[in-house]
Amino acid sequence: MFFLGKVLGLITQPLVWVAALLLLGLLTLQRKPRLGRGLVMGALAMLLMMGWLPLPDLGLRALEGRYTEIAPHADLSGYAGVVLLGGAMGSGNVAQAHSQPVVNDAAERMSATAAIVLRYPNLPVIFTGGEGALLGTGPNEADRAQVFFDSLGIATNRVRYESASRNTYENAILTAQMPGVNKTEKWLLLTSAWHMPRSMATFEKAGWNVTAYPVDYRTGASTPWTDYDLLAGSDHWQILLHEVVGMLAYRLTGRL
Repeated sequence: MFFLGKVLGLITQPLVWVAALLLLGLLTLQRKPRLGRGLVMGALAMLLMMGWLPLPDLGLRALEGRYTEIAPHADLSGYAGVVLLGGAMGSGNVAQAHSQPVVNDAAERMSATAAIVLRYPNLPVIFTGGEGALLGTGPNEADRAQVFFDSLGIATNRVRYESASRNTYENAILTAQMPGVNKTEKWLLLTSAWHMPRSMATFEKAGWNVTAYPVDYRTGASTPWTDYDLLAGSDHWQILLHEVVGMLAYRLTGRL
């Protein structure tokens, strides 16, 4: 299932679709010129449309709005702890070449958790995430996360680490098996807002009593119709497609 997830992740990259259409068009250009030109033009049109941000943001905004944002100074004292999903650390290959912690564009998962740790000295935190890359090198993500928290001066015993999980489903299952963890108590589930619907459904299916703590928002209340950015558009489309396909796959396999 892990390997299948990586294949699905590949085909949810919109630039892969553009490349596939372009390649197919070039291969058919000599034998069927009209069809070949149509496929090439279709690839170009898809690429140009990809940069128009209002379109993917409609779907992302729907995902991010599923759960209420928690104010930074909300009272969290009634919870058993925080389950922080991995996915915010830079690659192991980069991390092993440097002594500083390396984060990616989901870094708010880490910074928001650090703020909670500093405000609530007695609130346990569990980081869950091993190596999600198919051919990952270097330290796993839990080890990389520990470097991040250590760099902030957070005591080692404040954060526990689950390092075997490779996806959201395994996050839910393997974290529940850690000593001293009672999944029926009230836990905060902290991850990116766009990833929260699938995460909450997966954890609840696994028997967790979780409250969503969404962070790492990618959309605002609206997106100006003039916003155009090919790089951001490709990223937003990939996030949206990855979550939609992921929820479908998890539903078909009974994981949510």
